[in-house]
Amino acid sequence: MLYSYLLTRSEFKIETMPESPTRDKRFAYAMYLDTLLFIMQLSGFRVQGPQKLSPIESIGENRYLNSNKIIRALMGDDRLRGLIAKGTPSIANFDSCAADIYNKVTNSSVYRSYIRLKSKDVKDDLNFWTVVLASILAKDEHFMECARKNPEFTLTGFERGIQMAADTLSSYSDTRSTLNEARNSLDKSLDKAHELYFALLLLPGELTRIQAQKLDAAKHKYLPTPEDLNPDTRFVDNIFPRLIEEAPAMKEFLKDNPMGWEDDTNLTKKLLDLILASDIYKEYMSKPSVTRADDCDFWRSVFKSIILPSDELAEVLETKSVFWNDDLDIMGTFVLKTIKRIASSTKEPVELLPKYKDEEDARFGAELFMDAVKNIDEYRSYIDRFINSSQWDPERLAFMDGVIMITAIAELLNFPAIPIAVTLNEYIEIANYYSTPRSGQFINGILYSVINYLRQEGKLHKQ
Repeated sequence: MLYSYLLTRSEFKIETMPESPTRDKRFAYAMYLDTLLFIMQLSGFRVQGPQKLSPIESIGENRYLNSNKIIRALMGDDRLRGLIAKGTPSIANFDSCAADIYNKVTNSSVYRSYIRLKSKDVKDDLNFWTVVLASILAKDEHFMECARKNPEFTLTGFERGIQMAADTLSSYSDTRSTLNEARNSLDKSLDKAHELYFALLLLPGELTRIQAQKLDAAKHKYLPTPEDLNPDTRFVDNIFPRLIEEAPAMKEFLKDNPMGWEDDTNLTKKLLDLILASDIYKEYMSKPSVTRADDCDFWRSVFKSIILPSDELAEVLETKSVFWNDDLDIMGTFVLKTIKRIASSTKEPVELLPKYKDEEDARFGAELFMDAVKNIDEYRSYIDRFINSSQWDPERLAFMDGVIMITAIAELLNFPAIPIAVTLNEYIEIANYYSTPRSGQFINGILYSVINYLRQEGKLHKQ
């Protein structure tokens, strides 16, 4: 959910170099990029690489400009981050006018009106920079002289480049609705994961019913064999499906969420054939006698070796819910845990796993998500501190890697009961599953550096 939200929350329309550009268009595009980087620089961000100080850095941080949501969103745009990482030589042309422009901006009437606002929303932030672009940058002779250092300068390109920058800022929309949608989707995904848990537990019952029907049909065919008339019913008599269907939690769930596998005949027949042909089935059926634990262990082995790895199951789940394929691994683990608990007990009716372990567990997902969103810039700064060092290549940071590390830092700082080692292991595993083959190792190195830094700063105290 965080990945999807961050991917869509910034709706900047970043222009690309036009095909077969004229001189005016080439310079307009260069001016466009320089203008975006320049206003980011005016707000206190480094845009010429980590080794070069901003020409206004000695003035000190301006909390009004630095906290502007539009500029912070620009800093979060991967395309502009890529420009900064690679280096854009032409932005250095504006170093000599940066301090002068900064003073003009901070002494302007639009700035004075802006800082007097008690509560600023995206619209206020956007309006401020739109006015600054039109009334200060577009008309400032010193700024234009700096632009003339580019040998392809044209007046038309200068004016068009600044207007393109203003259009890009205007393309950014308030993300509150996107955030609410993502937050609701998170709740929905957790509901669907719980639903998948129950759906998987119902599979043995459906497979057992199909086999019982086959055995009954064999008894009534025209010339039944002795084996048809006296089949071994150990599989259909297995106690585990009955225990699941009679569990109070299952009955309660099905009242509000009627579901089953009756319509997925291709899948259930395929799974049943695989089970009947397996060594797991042969070994189970050859036992002199079986206990409740044997019945449960049989289905645990079937889930582990046949059902959960099934490509056919994955395809069917994908048609039922966009969430289920991602949830299959963890919900499969919960199913195996449930079967193991039932096998080691004689209690009836059996207890199934609740949706949440406790109230703290119920709050965890939402709190982690919101904290990561609220502090994304701060957490990203911790990551950038080490990515921008000589040890790490900024180009290696895939978008998903950034999301994973931001979430990991949110967990490290806000959930003291979770040991650091547990957090590291979980997010390295997530990286190996969702990102590139080398992401786990890369993220491990960055997070260790971040952890050491946070300890030195007194922000992280747990072991």
